[in-house]
Amino acid sequence: MEPSREQVLKALEAVIDPELRRPVTELDMVRDVEIVDGVVSLTIVLTVAGCPLRDSFEKQVDEALAGVAGVTGAALRFDVMTPEERQRLTTKLRGGAPERDNVIRLPVDCRVVAVASGKGGVGKSSLTANLAVALSALGHRVGVLDADVYGHSIPHILGIHQKPVAVDELIVPPVKGDLKLMSIGFFLDENEPVMWRGPMLHRALEQFLTDVHWGDLDVLVVDMPPGTGDVSISLGQLLPRAEVVVVTTPQKLAQDVASRAASMARKTNMRLLGVVENMSGDVFGTGGGAELAADLDVPLLGVVPLDPLLREQGDLGEPIVAAHPEAESAQAIVAIAEAIDVARRESGRIVKSLPLVG
Repeated sequence: MEPSREQVLKALEAVIDPELRRPVTELDMVRDVEIVDGVVSLTIVLTVAGCPLRDSFEKQVDEALAGVAGVTGAALRFDVMTPEERQRLTTKLRGGAPERDNVIRLPVDCRVVAVASGKGGVGKSSLTANLAVALSALGHRVGVLDADVYGHSIPHILGIHQKPVAVDELIVPPVKGDLKLMSIGFFLDENEPVMWRGPMLHRALEQFLTDVHWGDLDVLVVDMPPGTGDVSISLGQLLPRAEVVVVTTPQKLAQDVASRAASMARKTNMRLLGVVENMSGDVFGTGGGAELAADLDVPLLGVVPLDPLLREQGDLGEPIVAAHPEAESAQAIVAIAEAIDVARRESGRIVKSLPLVG
C-alpha cells in the first residue's frame, strides 16, 4: 500500500535543521511532496544557497522515510527561501517579537557561566572550550559565546570554521555536534586585529546576545576577556545574573591579578561560583588556586595539571575532553564541569531590555 502524504510529513518531523535545531516541518521548510510508486519526492528550502549541511538533511530524510511502510525510495531536492519566507522564519524564531527590539532572550532555566581571568596566558580559553564540551557530554544543550574580542581563539580550539548564517537580521550560529558558537572571529579576515573602542565593543556584544538565535539552551558558556576592561564591564551590565568561574595559575602574581576579576564580577552583581587552578605542576607550582579560593571565600572547583596534550589538542581543534577523555587533565576538567553542574542557582527568565549605545 502506498503511504499517504500525511504519513510522510509525520515522519519528516524527525528531520531536524542542524543549525536551528527544530524540525523542518515546524520551520515550513518542506515543499512539493509527491509520492509515485512508493518513491517520495520532496524539496527542502534552505535559508541560504550553498548550505554546507546538505549531507545532514539527506541522511536524516533517508532515515526518517525508511520507517514508513510502503516507501521504496526518496528523491530530495533543495531550493532557497524567498525573502518573504525568510521573513516569516525570522518572525517565528523570534517568537513573534518585532525585529531589533534590543531584548536579550534566553530560556527560563538557561544558566550563563562566564569564565574569567585577571590576566592572559592562564589557559582560560582552552578551559572554556573544554568545559563547554564536558557540559554538553553531561546532557546539556550548550552555547559558547567567545567574548574575548581581542583574543578570539575559541573557534580554532573547537575546530569550528563554518561561518554564521544571516536570516534577514537574525544570526544563526554555527554548530558542531551539539555545541553552538558565536565569536567575533567569524567576521574577520584570518588574523585581522580588532581595533575598536568601547562603544563599538559594547554594541557587538549586544548583537551577540540579541540578534543571535541561540534557541533552547541549558547553559551559555562565555569566554570573558582577561582583566577588567570595557568588555568585562559591558558583559556584567548585559548579563548581571551570570555565574563566574575565575581561572588562575598557581603563582602568587596570577592570584593577585585574578582576585581583581573576581572583585569586578561581584561589583557587577555576578555570582562567583569558584576558582579553577590551571597549569598546576612542577613548572608553575601548586596550591595557588586553593589560596585564592580561600581569600575569596568560594569553593576551589578543581585543579587542572599542566599537560602538553591539552595544548596540542587545542591546536588541532579537537578538545582533549572529547579526544582523550582518559587524560588526567581531561578528567580534571570533567570533574569541574560536574561541580559547576551541581552548583545550580535559582532559575529565572532572562529577558532584559538593553540601552542603546550611540
